[in-house]
Amino acid sequence: MTCGRGQTGQLVPGFLAPPLFPSVPCCCSAAADCNPWTPTMEETVDDPPTSAVLLDHCHFSQVIFNSVEKFYIPGGDITCYYTLTQHFIPRRKDWIGIFRVGWKTTREYYTFMWVTLPVDLNSESAKQQEVQFKAYYLPKDDEYYQFCYVDQDGVVRGASIPFQFRPENEEDILVVTTQSEVEEIEQHNKELCKENRELKDSCVSLQKQNSDMQATLQKKQEELETLKSINKKLEQTMKEQKDCWEIELLQLKEQNQKMSSENEKMGVRVDQLQAQLSNQGREMEKLVQGVQDKTEQLEHLKEENGQLFLSLTEQREHQKKLEQTVEEMKQKETTAAKKQQELTDQNMDLSKRLSENMIIHDVLQREKEKMEKENDYLKRENNRLLSYMGLDCDSLSYQVPTSNQGGTRQDPGLVFGNPYSGIQESSAPSLLSIKKCPTCKSDFAADVFDHNLALEQHLQTLSLNCPICDKTFPAKEKQIFEDHVFCHTL
Repeated sequence: MTCGRGQTGQLVPGFLAPPLFPSVPCCCSAAADCNPWTPTMEETVDDPPTSAVLLDHCHFSQVIFNSVEKFYIPGGDITCYYTLTQHFIPRRKDWIGIFRVGWKTTREYYTFMWVTLPVDLNSESAKQQEVQFKAYYLPKDDEYYQFCYVDQDGVVRGASIPFQFRPENEEDILVVTTQSEVEEIEQHNKELCKENRELKDSCVSLQKQNSDMQATLQKKQEELETLKSINKKLEQTMKEQKDCWEIELLQLKEQNQKMSSENEKMGVRVDQLQAQLSNQGREMEKLVQGVQDKTEQLEHLKEENGQLFLSLTEQREHQKKLEQTVEEMKQKETTAAKKQQELTDQNMDLSKRLSENMIIHDVLQREKEKMEKENDYLKRENNRLLSYMGLDCDSLSYQVPTSNQGGTRQDPGLVFGNPYSGIQESSAPSLLSIKKCPTCKSDFAADVFDHNLALEQHLQTLSLNCPICDKTFPAKEKQIFEDHVFCHTL
């Protein structure tokens, strides 16, 4: 904490002196962060902003106090003159307080006055400011005080030299009066004498009132003695009651210890129950969410059920119409069935012939393909043999010799005949070898491989398969087959 010096060079403890060079601004401006004051709820709107900032963090060179007297006479108003430095900007809640020397924080002010904001901060007159303190609010003792400029953040920006509130010494006063002043004093003394007499009369009446009050006081004292005796009895009773209460308190303490131990056990149990409750709460949330989902699904299903019920009624009406139509169709079909049976018989005959022709055609087609393959192979073999014998195929004459023994034809282009002719004759199937269908007793060729395929195709023509349930009906039961397919559409 900084200490200042008086006129004699002695240190004044607790006094914060202004800087030696007041024209040099502080390194901290008004916009700097100097532990800003935060108002509390106990402070009213009229209280000045203060803070508990230590004096080491304050800046006393930004406001300079001028013309500060060594002492001020009590009973009169005083004017405080101060100067704002160049880099200091006053704000609306700044104030000047009177502090007793030795203060620690800005909350220890004796009285204060709000500062007046200048209109133009750049003018020279705006730098010179003053504020007046009324005599009623000034200190009445002769302690040392000083002016302090505090900003709205509760930080001190300037401090004055110390001063006192005391009258001047009588030996230093030279009284000079005139005749008119003497007459005024005499007139004033006469008025004072008159007032003195009036005061004496009022004093007599006051003495009489005092005697009456003394009698009343005596009665009150007697009542007080009575109350004291009652109070003693009450104190004795309270003492006895207190002893009983102490015994009960000890019993309650023992019970409290037992209850605390039980409370600890119950606390552990409560924690376990809370954990279970939290788990059950989460499960309950899941169940509630599931119930909500199920409810939404149920509402959706109800809507679909209503729609399906409407469609079902419509389908039933449509079904009745279809049943009527079916009856009519059945009557028509009975008449048409006879015609269809006749056509079916004719169709069966034609189908038998067609299947036989198709089987023969397939057999001949496969034989033709085999012969073409063998022919190509024999041509390649013949060319190879000719090239091996050194003959040219173009120089040979393609004459077909006849044979009386076998009666078989030899292929042209073969000099020594077809060496595979005996194999082909022995391996060629006989068209006269026939097998019969087990259902309709139709004839088929005896080829093992072609017989199975032809038989399967033939059986498919003799049966009717349902396209929906793959149920098989004989071709003769075509009416039953059509009724069965129609029932799938209902």
